[in-house]
Amino acid sequence: MPFHSKTTTRGYLWQEQLQVDNGLLNNGCFLDALGVVPHVFLLFSTFPILFIGWGSQSSKVHIHHSTWLHFPGHNFRWLLTIVLLFVLVCEIAEGIVSDGFNQSRHLHLYMPAGLGILAAITSIVYYHNIETSNFPKLLIALLIYWTLAFITKTIKFVKYDDHGIGLRELRFCITGLLALLYGLLLGVEVNVILRRRYMWFPCPTEVKPPDDLQDLGVRFLQPFVNLLSKSTYWWMNTFITSAHKRPIDLKTIGKLPISMRALTNFQRLRKAFDAQAEKGPVPLKGSRWIWLALRQAFGRPLVLSITFRFIADLLGFVGPLCISGIVHHISSDNHSVKLLGVHFISSEAFLANAYVLAVLLFLALLLQRTFLQASYYVAIETGIKLRAAIQTKIYHKIMRLCTSNMSMGDMTTAQICSLVARDTNHLMWFFFLCPNLWAMPVQIVMGVLLLYSLLGVSALIGATVIVVLAPLQYFVATRLSRAQKSTLEHTGERLKKTNELLRGIKLLKLYAWEHIFRSSVEETRRQELRNLRTFALYTSLSIFMNAAVPIAAVLTIFAVHVHMHSATDFDLSPAVAFGSLSLFHILVTPLFLLSSVLHSTVKALIVNGYFTWTQGCPTLTNIDIKVPFGQLTMIVGQEGCGKSSLLLAALGEMHKISGNITWNSLPKSDSEENVRYLHSILTACVFRKRGSVAYASQRPWLLNATVEENILFDMVPNEKRYKEVIEVCQLQPDIDTLPQGDQTVIGERGIILSGGQRQRISVARALYQQTNVVFLDDPFSALDIHLSDHLMHEGILKLLRQEKRTVVLVTHKLQYLPHADWIIAMRDGTVQTQGTLKDIQCAEPELFEQWRTLMNRQDKNTTELKRKSFRRPMYSTDTLATEDEDEESSTSTDEDSLRAELRHRTTIPWSSFATYLRAAGLLLLPLLVLSQLSKHSLMVAIDFWLAHWTSRVIACCCAVLLSQDCEFSHSSYLQVFCGLCALGIVLCLVTSLAVEWTGLRVSRELHCSLLRTIVLAPMRLFETTPLGNILNRFSADTNTIDQHIPVTLECLSRSTLLCVSAVGVISYVTPLFLIALLPLAVACYFIQKYFRVASRDLQQLEDSTEMPLLSHYSQTIEGLTTIRAFRHEQRFKKKLLEHTDANNISSLFLMAANRWLEVRMEYIGAFVVLIAAVASISNALCSQLSAGLVGLGLTYALMVSNYLNWIVRNLADMEVQLGCVKRVSGLIHTQPENYDGLMTPAQVPAGWPKYGEIQIKNLSVRYDSSLKPVLRHINSHIRPGQKVGICGRTGSGKSSFSLALFRMLDTIEGNRIIDGIDIAKLPLQTLRSKFSIILQDPILFSGTIRFNLDPERKATDQMLWEALEIAQLMPVVKALPGGLDAMVTEGGENFSQGQRQLFCLARAFVRKSSILIMDEATASIDMATESILQKVVMTAFADRTVVTIAVSPCTSLNYTIQSYTAGVFSSGPRGPLSCRVLLQTASDFLVTLKTLISWFRCV
Repeated sequence: MPFHSKTTTRGYLWQEQLQVDNGLLNNGCFLDALGVVPHVFLLFSTFPILFIGWGSQSSKVHIHHSTWLHFPGHNFRWLLTIVLLFVLVCEIAEGIVSDGFNQSRHLHLYMPAGLGILAAITSIVYYHNIETSNFPKLLIALLIYWTLAFITKTIKFVKYDDHGIGLRELRFCITGLLALLYGLLLGVEVNVILRRRYMWFPCPTEVKPPDDLQDLGVRFLQPFVNLLSKSTYWWMNTFITSAHKRPIDLKTIGKLPISMRALTNFQRLRKAFDAQAEKGPVPLKGSRWIWLALRQAFGRPLVLSITFRFIADLLGFVGPLCISGIVHHISSDNHSVKLLGVHFISSEAFLANAYVLAVLLFLALLLQRTFLQASYYVAIETGIKLRAAIQTKIYHKIMRLCTSNMSMGDMTTAQICSLVARDTNHLMWFFFLCPNLWAMPVQIVMGVLLLYSLLGVSALIGATVIVVLAPLQYFVATRLSRAQKSTLEHTGERLKKTNELLRGIKLLKLYAWEHIFRSSVEETRRQELRNLRTFALYTSLSIFMNAAVPIAAVLTIFAVHVHMHSATDFDLSPAVAFGSLSLFHILVTPLFLLSSVLHSTVKALIVNGYFTWTQGCPTLTNIDIKVPFGQLTMIVGQEGCGKSSLLLAALGEMHKISGNITWNSLPKSDSEENVRYLHSILTACVFRKRGSVAYASQRPWLLNATVEENILFDMVPNEKRYKEVIEVCQLQPDIDTLPQGDQTVIGERGIILSGGQRQRISVARALYQQTNVVFLDDPFSALDIHLSDHLMHEGILKLLRQEKRTVVLVTHKLQYLPHADWIIAMRDGTVQTQGTLKDIQCAEPELFEQWRTLMNRQDKNTTELKRKSFRRPMYSTDTLATEDEDEESSTSTDEDSLRAELRHRTTIPWSSFATYLRAAGLLLLPLLVLSQLSKHSLMVAIDFWLAHWTSRVIACCCAVLLSQDCEFSHSSYLQVFCGLCALGIVLCLVTSLAVEWTGLRVSRELHCSLLRTIVLAPMRLFETTPLGNILNRFSADTNTIDQHIPVTLECLSRSTLLCVSAVGVISYVTPLFLIALLPLAVACYFIQKYFRVASRDLQQLEDSTEMPLLSHYSQTIEGLTTIRAFRHEQRFKKKLLEHTDANNISSLFLMAANRWLEVRMEYIGAFVVLIAAVASISNALCSQLSAGLVGLGLTYALMVSNYLNWIVRNLADMEVQLGCVKRVSGLIHTQPENYDGLMTPAQVPAGWPKYGEIQIKNLSVRYDSSLKPVLRHINSHIRPGQKVGICGRTGSGKSSFSLALFRMLDTIEGNRIIDGIDIAKLPLQTLRSKFSIILQDPILFSGTIRFNLDPERKATDQMLWEALEIAQLMPVVKALPGGLDAMVTEGGENFSQGQRQLFCLARAFVRKSSILIMDEATASIDMATESILQKVVMTAFADRTVVTIAVSPCTSLNYTIQSYTAGVFSSGPRGPLSCRVLLQTASDFLVTLKTLISWFRCV
């Protein structure tokens, strides 16, 4: 007897026995009705509490998460409830299916299960509210419900068993499972009551919510919400929607939970390292012990992630199996069989139903996506925790590094920042990809086995094709990585040259060298583009293989399958074809991801965090000194003799070879020896028994903070002392010019201070501190004579001496030696002598006489170093005032533009996208669009042909069964299929190449336009725009355009076209799907709308929080000596933790937002599959829709669920990346300088200007058409060969006068005639190439000395050596390896300041121009170099016109003595910014000198 016949007989027996006469418990309807009682009880008992109590309060009072509490077994309860809901759904489905075989309807078969679902949902909602409100007494209702439900289901299960219903009947299994689940839930409830002693216990256990929830600042609630909210990220709803109303900032996202903070994870990692160290000695090399420690610290959550991934991958195979079963059910016509009177069905019969398979497919997709996202979340969260722990460990290691090794280059700042930014991210992403590494082999094996069960040996051949091509994909990925590495090298070189170009742009424009450096950058860019072309080629191959290999594998399988069977075999059914096609879509992904995962694994394995340092030759020897308490000790000596090293040694910043350092305590009485001793033979000592030392380093070190914060340095604010220190350091005038006064942030925000201002702020910090010891390392090096005198007398001699603080001062200002209580003279790394000035006069008379000569010389020199203002050399006071007014007006309109900004945040920057596409050109853009459309259209055609082919197989099979003639051959169908697949493979290659080459063309065009615009832009752009902003256009934004936008564009277009194709195919197969598509489309629209805004804000927040983190590392490395001198290590470690947590909370919220999107999009995709499946099945049963089209529709429906979230993700990424295009495009539209003139270069007389005569007639200029004039009605006449000095106070217009000669300012009126030609008529390039200028700040470029002297390569070696000899640099250059070809480091750092200025003088001489302008060229160099410079000007430039600009009249008058001409710029009665000629004859000089100096002291 067939099985269904046995089932039918048993059903009749059961129906005969279930009569009321045999007892109520033997009546099936009564048992089903009895099962309703617990559900009704729960619904009626909890309704008043849920909807009247909590429901009415929820609208008025929001229960804060600080009251949340999880009872014991919380997650287990949620899992049991979810399983219970699934079983109840199966019970309903079983009841409906079995009831369909009856002639009448029996509601009792599925109505109790429906009430059970409602009761289960009510129970979990009720339980959730009990937890969140912490009111456990209400658990009594759930206890009663679980008891009653368990009893009723147990009775029903026992009665089934009594009547012979066994495991072969599905209803029996469902009833047993329900009884088990209710029993387990009852056990969970009893466990809660007993462990917490709730309800009837007199003294319940008092349990408080976690500490994190008590902190109202914690808003990342993923670890604390219930299981359903964790799985669906429901708690993120409010956060995502609120971002649409107000931008997300650090205040919005709050603080990290304690378990996720950097300190917690650092302590966990440190314990793991300590545990590894206890097992044995730590190896000096190798990373095995590091991985063991990482596994011990973070391995447990990784195992959980791998488990989730295993479950998700196994559930992923349910889709192809269900599709195969549905298509088989439709094609086998088993829906026409009617078996009446069957009350019980078997599991096999239940799973053979197409509608049941559709529901199971839907539920499997929901679970699979949920577990997959859970795996992603756990892996990324663990990676972020690991990154924070390693970053903190690196920082602690930095705090113990020796600064001498940093200066020796053993470990550079760039290397450490790269370790923090790049290598830690490699480890984080390895943890993210680690579950793939374990799950992929299982996924591949399962896929191949299932394919074998469907297709036999041909499946193994197709899988072999994929396996054989997988190493090729790995090869491509390896080459891709090499190309990227090579590209990064050329990118670094290009950015280095671009940085030099931007920093020296003023000099380049003045010398007309823009085109030379632009060509150099373009040449490097061409090399970079060659590597980018290789990178694009391998990227295209990777994209091509990902798209083409599945097509080739499917073609191979079906061709082999047809060949192995007879030409008329009907084995290739739609169920087999589309089931195997879906399996291939699953199988191809891990095979090709495996290469990327292995590559990432290799990158992570090479990461290590070792620092090494070595001991060099001794810097200090035979040091035996003493420093008196409460007195001033000065350390003097020539450059490089070890003065600064002595301070560093005392601070413990150098390695100690022998000797010791003793820091005595303060004397308790005057009778005690009032001396502090330092004894040592030093090269660095780490001595930790000293107290805090106020230290001002020779190179000023400032924080990226406000001026006030830099001075206070975490000390308690004291307004009186703060003002006193500001006055002593003469900072008030500088503070008054800042936009926000002393609250202005200095550092990396565009407010760049001069060297003198930085030095005075650094000294002010040391003076403000209340430490007993103050170390000042050459604090006068960047200050003029007046500031130096004021600081010395008011700050050191008055303020510090009154407080009786021990001061150690390193200085070159020998005129201050008489004020010293103790003097230490250094020479060649040892102490030459020490004592008071009188002691040294007696002991070392020759040294004393040398000092006295220098002191007298310095006293006579009244040269005042210019007090540099902020990096606005082209700004007048009026200009600054105008800008301030603009800032105020723009600030006043901020609130008015808030709505417009919010509205702008919700729109996609289509204009930037159009700019990107226009840059692609008229050839590549149509090719890109047509190839994409053609490829996806052909993909749909291939699948349609497969559906037609397999449907024809079924039709012929039915005809044969009906004994009808049917001529069928696979060969014709296979030929068309092969042709379509071959054409599809070709189009895949064309499409991938088109995308990458389009991106390459856009990269080349945008960078070329950007570089050309920047080089030709007016100087005002560089003075008003922070250099870092412009450099970012060439670095981060260009990198995004080069490498990221093409990939995102390809992925976005592919995902979009696949989803559009899928919707089109499904709509064609089942037009009713369009009705259900509308609400799903509306849901997708709002989800992506809210997500894009939140995602963009979070990405920007993540980037903005990463920069302070990296900046904190670099600041710490640069100021390590100062930090350790002040003993502020703990404060900076705390600040590091704050920066790390801020970056991590941004990353976590961004990751949670991505999971929020993917869960919702994939759930919508699951609904698409369910609707498509139900509609297809109904259409097939009603209108004889072919089974091939049903399989086609379901296969495409699965594609929607896979690619829907990628559309939104890539759309959000593209929106952020198009911001780079917008910023670059905005800079490209900058108005360039007018380089054209009325005369052509050929019309300019040869050798012009020959004499150097300059006539200025009624000249008025301004920096911009929107600003006020900076020079008004200037008239001057400079005769050929004259040496003219121009002086005036800061802001009087001296530099503006020199810039006007180069046409770098906007001319309002007047003429500038040089050798008879009005320079306004000359081409700008020609004009500037005829003059020479020496600026205040010497600028050298990386390259050879030859290149720095003559970038145009016009001079011979003899001319270059002559220029070096005149500048007295020939001995220095000849001593270098390579001579003229010796390398100059970036910025000329391998030469001193004076040598750099002399190189600039040699550069000006090489040019042989008849006019030389010296714009405060002696303001920042020492007296010896200035003397050389003046001598060269008076001899080598004797026959040339020299215009010298200086803030001091003494510098100008050095040239005036010979030229008899000097001009003073001032704001006098003759008008603002006017010029007065003071001297005409030599006899005026002595009379005027005294008056002029007095006037300058007044101003």
